[in-house]
Amino acid sequence: MRLQKFKFFGALALAFAVTTETLGAKQASPKSKAQSTSAVPKPSKVWPAPPEKPRVAWVQNVLKPSDLGAKESGFRRAANWFSGDNKGNEPFARPFGIALDEAGNLCLTDTGANTVSFFDQKIRQWQRWQNIEKVRFSTPVAVAKQGNLICVADSAGAKIIAFSPDGKLQFQITNQLQRPAGVAIHGNRLYVADAQRHDISVFDLGGKFISSFGQRGVNHGEFNYPTHLMADSTGKLYVTDSLNSRVQVFDGDGKFLQQIGGPGDGPGYFSRPKGVAVDRFGHIYVLDGLADNLQVFDGNGRLLLSLGVAGHGTGEFWLPNGIAIGQDNKIYVADSYNLRVQIFEYVGAE
Repeated sequence: MRLQKFKFFGALALAFAVTTETLGAKQASPKSKAQSTSAVPKPSKVWPAPPEKPRVAWVQNVLKPSDLGAKESGFRRAANWFSGDNKGNEPFARPFGIALDEAGNLCLTDTGANTVSFFDQKIRQWQRWQNIEKVRFSTPVAVAKQGNLICVADSAGAKIIAFSPDGKLQFQITNQLQRPAGVAIHGNRLYVADAQRHDISVFDLGGKFISSFGQRGVNHGEFNYPTHLMADSTGKLYVTDSLNSRVQVFDGDGKFLQQIGGPGDGPGYFSRPKGVAVDRFGHIYVLDGLADNLQVFDGNGRLLLSLGVAGHGTGEFWLPNGIAIGQDNKIYVADSYNLRVQIFEYVGAE
């Protein structure tokens, strides 16, 4: 059975007014964090609920690097044992931007600690930076990686910081930007969503400006605080048009192709759309930070599935932000105010 044959299960859960990190500090509700502390895998939860055939399954919580299997060096283990520190395995403070590279290696920004991390799956090595050479991260909200190039959107710093996995600065982009909020790489182009300018800027992979598209408005191709951005394998760009409560899809040159969702609190609509990602089957996943859920659409923008409600338990969210999907069908969600990354898996047929 194809995913298009899903029956919709679950209703959207409403949360109350928040603003995005890129528009200002979020006002967190006084929810207890006590239930979000366990990273030990629990019995799997699936969507849709039985007796329907499952399409998405919960896998685990990740609260710190060791939950992914990251290994410490012998020297670091000895130093931590002696000092009582947890250096190299610090719990997440507020995981926010998330991305996977071609090999499935994880990149993560943390706006609570103002750090950027990279996890090499093959050698199980976790690297974490507060600064690159003399350039310090102030509010790293988004990240993208291709090859040996890691690009970070530093929102408060009004710049893109590009560096290599060995921590060497490659370039910075400070022109054409006011409040970069999303970043994506496809081919030899770097795309940046700017929430303050209400546009998308295009650069080459050396940081040279090429072009831009968009302006403030409500029509197709116009934006009202675009905050998240991703490029699929074909080069299509998916832009979260946050305060227009929709996702807009463009080709690599900025030509409008389609709209997904719109303002509303019913199935298939958004209150405050956040991260967007596309799996290898062409299904489109959109997080809603205000409704605390994840909605899945087909390539034509038809709603297939909704999962998640506000909370701290398995498959529940508290202001989720970033999402990334690997070729192995694993779905990584930065569940920001639950201080964790939740991992799900698409288990359905194409």
